Amino acid sequence: MDFRRINHLPPYVLAIINDLKMEARRAGKDVIDFGFGNPDLPSPDVAVDKLVEAATKERNHRYSASKGIPKLRQAAADHYKRRFDVDLDPETEVLNVIGAKEGFTHLMWVLLQPGDACLVPAPSYPIHIWGPIFAGAQIREVPLAQGDEFIQNLEKAWEYSWPKPRTLVISFPHNPTTVCVDLDFFARVIDFAKEREMIIVHDNAYADLGFDGYQPPSILQVPGAKDCCVELYSMTKSFSMAGWRVAFLMGNPEVVAALAKLKSYLDYGTFQPIQIAATVTLNEATEHPQLVNAIYQKRRDTLVEGLNRIGWEIEKPKGTMFVWAPIPPEYSDMNSVEFASFLVKEAEVACSPGSGFGPGGEGNVRFALIENEQRTNQAIRNLRKALTRLDGE
Repeated sequence: MDFRRINHLPPYVLAIINDLKMEARRAGKDVIDFGFGNPDLPSPDVAVDKLVEAATKERNHRYSASKGIPKLRQAAADHYKRRFDVDLDPETEVLNVIGAKEGFTHLMWVLLQPGDACLVPAPSYPIHIWGPIFAGAQIREVPLAQGDEFIQNLEKAWEYSWPKPRTLVISFPHNPTTVCVDLDFFARVIDFAKEREMIIVHDNAYADLGFDGYQPPSILQVPGAKDCCVELYSMTKSFSMAGWRVAFLMGNPEVVAALAKLKSYLDYGTFQPIQIAATVTLNEATEHPQLVNAIYQKRRDTLVEGLNRIGWEIEKPKGTMFVWAPIPPEYSDMNSVEFASFLVKEAEVACSPGSGFGPGGEGNVRFALIENEQRTNQAIRNLRKALTRLDGE
């Protein structure tokens, strides 16, 4: 059969390593898994308790609202006011989506159509690349860099693109590279977009995962941002609610309304007890993101300090739940899939090959901070034995 929308999808590179991991585990090996960024921390007790309570009430077993129940949208707006001092109208500037990936993908259907173009950093989280393509648009890859260099790369990509891009997708702190930015950077990106009448979509997935005193900003903090910006915020990492699929699109009211209109045809919203539990969590578990952040920072320290000890030199990231690690020069004869496969087979350590994140990812691997410190230290011991070319302790 001809599945035209997915015929040209390449093999999902990240699945290659997952298959190797599962094969090794079936053979009795204890593979330490830093591959898939699936948070292992438990959801807040208040979320679980409220979910159980709400699920026992029959009136919550019916279709809900695709926009999200009003109290949930109000709670999200209140959270943004506390966290970022951003004022949002819960009726026109906040929309509940069934996870950020669903929200982003359907947003691309709203903003783009065949013949359009979209600017996307390279490398990027895979759906940021494929979401515009699923909408029929072309992507223009912008090499990811820090500060001025990235702005210059945006200008070049715009100049040499035809048709001119309608949308810019960004996400900071960045997955997979962990690049972090400040409000001045966001202001410059907004100026760039306004001059070219573009819409900015910022995926703020790691809004609460900043280390060593760094607090990731929201692009909506920039005055006038809502003229051309929308932002996705998820409860997945901040509130350890990965499987719950609760996220929000916030910002420009026209864009929010457009996605709400599309969603009215596509779904009836998340299961209402989940929405109720998420509402209570946002209102009452306000300290949970700080607790999560502290755990991830300790895991980051354990992993990066351990890798440096064995001769794999890496800088500590300032944000996200990942470590983006250039393949050591001593192993430059391997590409990222080969190197990640080698680590599974020889060290019983799984990580993600950089090529799985599109152009610009090759030559790197990504570690997700989803193993505790004891398991991470075991991984370092395994890596030290396997990476015999390194000159470490």
